[in-house]
Amino acid sequence: MIPILEKENKAGLKASRKGAASDQEFWVAFSPEREDPGNTSVARHDIPKVIGGLDPQASEIAAALYGAIFRRTVPVSSPAAAEMTKLLENIYRCVNIALVNELKMLCLRMDLDIWEIIDAAATKPFGFHPFYPGPGLGGHCIPVDPFYLSWKAKEFDFRTRFIELAGEVNTAMPYHVIAATIGALNRHKKAINGSKVLVLGVAYKKDIDDLRESPALTIIELLQKEGAEVSYNDPYFPFVGRGRKYDLQMTRSSLDDLGKYDCVLIVTDHTDYDYKKIVNDAKLVVDSRNATRGIKSEKIVHC
Repeated sequence: MIPILEKENKAGLKASRKGAASDQEFWVAFSPEREDPGNTSVARHDIPKVIGGLDPQASEIAAALYGAIFRRTVPVSSPAAAEMTKLLENIYRCVNIALVNELKMLCLRMDLDIWEIIDAAATKPFGFHPFYPGPGLGGHCIPVDPFYLSWKAKEFDFRTRFIELAGEVNTAMPYHVIAATIGALNRHKKAINGSKVLVLGVAYKKDIDDLRESPALTIIELLQKEGAEVSYNDPYFPFVGRGRKYDLQMTRSSLDDLGKYDCVLIVTDHTDYDYKKIVNDAKLVVDSRNATRGIKSEKIVHC
């Protein structure tokens, strides 16, 4: 941004880098976004604001601005340090989600319940923070930032192997869901080709209206490639059209006649859904979110 700002301003101003801007300079600071869509337990002004200025005075001025809104500001040494803070936060989640996704697939083979195991581990009062598996990552940040940093690292002759591996594990999860769905249909003597599949939830996480990088979009496309007749339901999306990497042009189906589908695939576990009724009405339920936990039925396949 700085070269653009220096080039485009008509007064010929330059960014201040020395700590005491003159009349021919302007201040530059960066503060990364910290958002958790759907989280109603933390007020916006209670989220500390990380701020990195190009010089100390820029940090001080930016902190004064943000301090009028947020209860706490956290100064760091530079805009680059502020950006790396954001990357660390998101990559931390990416790596830990990849870990539990991999453990989930192992536990399925071992006939163990990964959700029970995570809950038990979460009782440890130190050294553990629970993360939960799912059908893949979504949102604007977590699926993207690890790959952005891996690309940037190559400028410094460095390969972020650990981060790249986590990204690969999470990227593969929609394919795992497809394989589990095919297997579940096979056990019901149905081929995926020609089967009617209802995808339940297309938002990237529950109780929000955000499709960005949602694994549901990939899952729908993969099901279609396998020859399935795919429908979807999501209380937040009456229509799914075209985006950066998808072009579905689909209208929301109702939940009035679940028996007409060969499989109901739970991808996003919105709290609006009545999961007991869904299981009761459906022929087969494949659950990638553990939304049906506590419901006992031979119709349910966890994946």
